[in-house]
Amino acid sequence: MVIPGQQRTRSAPAPQWAGVGTCTLSETDLTAEQPRPRRLPYHLLALTTAGHGTVEIDFDLLPVRPGTLLWIRPGQALRFGVEPGLDASLVTWSRDLLSAAEVRGVPLDDLPGPTRWQLAGEDEDAVITEVAQLGVDCARHPSGAVAAGLLRHQLAVLLLRIALLSGEHRGASTAEARTFARFRRDLEDDHPHTRRVEDYAARIGCSVRTLTRASLAVTGRTAKQVVDDRVALEARRLLACTDLSVADIGRRLGFGEPTNFGRFFHREVGMSPGAFRAGAAAPMPAEVPDDVADIGARVPTQRLAAE
Repeated sequence: MVIPGQQRTRSAPAPQWAGVGTCTLSETDLTAEQPRPRRLPYHLLALTTAGHGTVEIDFDLLPVRPGTLLWIRPGQALRFGVEPGLDASLVTWSRDLLSAAEVRGVPLDDLPGPTRWQLAGEDEDAVITEVAQLGVDCARHPSGAVAAGLLRHQLAVLLLRIALLSGEHRGASTAEARTFARFRRDLEDDHPHTRRVEDYAARIGCSVRTLTRASLAVTGRTAKQVVDDRVALEARRLLACTDLSVADIGRRLGFGEPTNFGRFFHREVGMSPGAFRAGAAAPMPAEVPDDVADIGARVPTQRLAAE
């Protein structure tokens, strides 16, 4: 989707004046050689339109080809493979743009869901149409309250379509899903400050047992495992994407002593923080290795057509 009159940019795309923006992958430097992953402070949808390649999201390698849809959420570690001919339509929006918006109880900007879909048929046609129209209107309407409302409404429709692709949490009751959603939101804010499940249960107003039951129903992991997973993920992101020392990262995540952080990280990740940082700086492979080509076993994903 090339937007008429839009200047090419040499930086990652950013939301425009209404909090929503569109461009193409080729208009950014996201596929330039990167010594390490980067973190974007906003949401990014990437709909692959040409070429084949790989994208690394939170240290998982994902294959992309025409029809692949990716949702990169704020703060995730992101790196595109250097692939000639790879292009995608990009939609970005500010982190808090739809944070308080919902349609019939569906929180529009709070959909964890999968990271990758391989679209096909009517689903692919619908998403392509929504993305293309959003790009046209971003270019045609550069200001005004009505235009801003239109762009945000179109974004909401696109996210609702994606919610339908993802499906609901199977095996979780509505009450369990709501409890877990609140837990996940609190965990995003408070994981640097506490790893105690009791603290999260108290904020929600439920027992640890209820919180654990909700977590198991939605994710298959206990509440304590979910907390530790989130802290370990943030540690990996900071090690890979920043120059902070290991001791500083440990302090940011609530560890008073570097040795305690090192033991926690080794237990959760299987290697030392230093070894992980060195590995994260290695160049991405040109293609997804055979042992991770079946990404269904590695990351949450929704396949809508036979591969």
